Amino acid sequence: MNDETMGQEDAAQDAEACAEALESLDRISLDDVAFDDSSVDVQDEPEIEAQPDDQDTGDVEPAEDEADHEDTESEADDQPGSDTSEETILLDNLPAEDSLTRELPGLGSAPAVDETIAMGDIPLPSVPSAREAEVRHRKMSPKRRNLMVAGVVAVALVAGGAGYAAWNGYRQEQAAVVAANAHTMMSVQIGVHAAGLDCSTGSKIPVQVSGQDSDGSSVSETLYVDEHGRGIKLLPGDYTFSIAASPIAADGTIYTVPTTKAQVTVKNDGQDLRAQATFKLKVPSADTVTDDQIDAAAKYAEEGGASSAAAAKVLQQAATARRDAAVNAVSAQKAQASRDADARHKATDLYQLDIPVEWYGKVATWQNGSTLCIYLGDDANTPLVTLVAVREGESFTPDEGDTVLGAANLGNGYTVYASGPVYPYVVPQTINGRTQNPVSTYPMDTAIELVELTTGNRYTYSQIKNVLVGKDGKADTATKLETDYLAQILLPSIKAQD
Repeated sequence: MNDETMGQEDAAQDAEACAEALESLDRISLDDVAFDDSSVDVQDEPEIEAQPDDQDTGDVEPAEDEADHEDTESEADDQPGSDTSEETILLDNLPAEDSLTRELPGLGSAPAVDETIAMGDIPLPSVPSAREAEVRHRKMSPKRRNLMVAGVVAVALVAGGAGYAAWNGYRQEQAAVVAANAHTMMSVQIGVHAAGLDCSTGSKIPVQVSGQDSDGSSVSETLYVDEHGRGIKLLPGDYTFSIAASPIAADGTIYTVPTTKAQVTVKNDGQDLRAQATFKLKVPSADTVTDDQIDAAAKYAEEGGASSAAAAKVLQQAATARRDAAVNAVSAQKAQASRDADARHKATDLYQLDIPVEWYGKVATWQNGSTLCIYLGDDANTPLVTLVAVREGESFTPDEGDTVLGAANLGNGYTVYASGPVYPYVVPQTINGRTQNPVSTYPMDTAIELVELTTGNRYTYSQIKNVLVGKDGKADTATKLETDYLAQILLPSIKAQD
């Protein structure tokens, strides 16, 4: 065989081996590969024989040496294996009785598993020494080494390509999730405080939303939330929240709309925005609610805050009725206050005054010229205070048993003096029987009322009796209590007659 023929055969064999290596990359695992000295030597022998004829004859060993080498190998085969290496036993060379299958009685020649082969029965590849590895490397032809390198490179490329494909797939999946979220409506919660509001029976709170979503589109719409601040769904983006109008509670309550605005960023579903957007809706006095406030609340209730237009109409009627009732009540109170003021207002020919509110309904008056007496209930013999106008330069002497409790200068040449019993002192002494010349005797309920009226309920009867006055009586302390109170509630209202 000439060199050209041998080169062609080598090329064909190399191409076939490369194709087989590439096709079997997915099937080959390291556990399936076993190396030993004999297998490498056998495969290398044809490479040696195929060397060119012009190679130096000195590099080729004589035939006799080969024969001697074969004899040596035959003798080695007859000897037991050494401790440092083992030979791979091929299944084709096993005797029939050592086959993994055997014929079972009554089943013909059907193969069956004989028994589990212990791991110790499987020959393991030997680890070559450094010298043996070097010898094998020299014996291996360059073409074979290139094929092995090509196989390793192919495995690395396949593994690397699979890893890159997995990473690229993950990135694409994450990008798809982000893109999907950017076009998914997100539910968010804001904070609202509206006392007494129950959106299941009243209307929801209209929230004006403006801003820009993740697509860059402008947003301007009205959304509705319940009393817990839930009900807003938006695409991710930056928004401004504000309260558009008042909701309407089931009893017709209208709320004051806050003017505050909140800047928020919607990022994910279920986002809690109460820290950035909380609105307080206060309850104003019902009589101050206007028709415009009710109409605005009813409009938003009909557009989405209530379950239906009919329900919104019912709520509007409730709000109007509540407002009207409050207005009527306030009007009635003002009218009564005016009547009371007229009833409390007293006038003489020289001065005028108003009976203290705390006394109104509990006292009555009698008048004689410029003298006015205020007494307890229907008992004219129990005066609280008597007012007398005295010209400047003239003296004033109170009745027996009375004390001057204060005075008011009219500015027209007259002074009005207020006098009467010091009830915080007189009453406890009279009840205890310690006054030899009492003005009168009083039942306990009357005594308590007299003390309360002349001190403005700042002290109880027991406190005055046991602490402020005491057993021995402290007229000065008791008098100060009454004079201080009258100076606050009665004397400032005394004015000269127009």
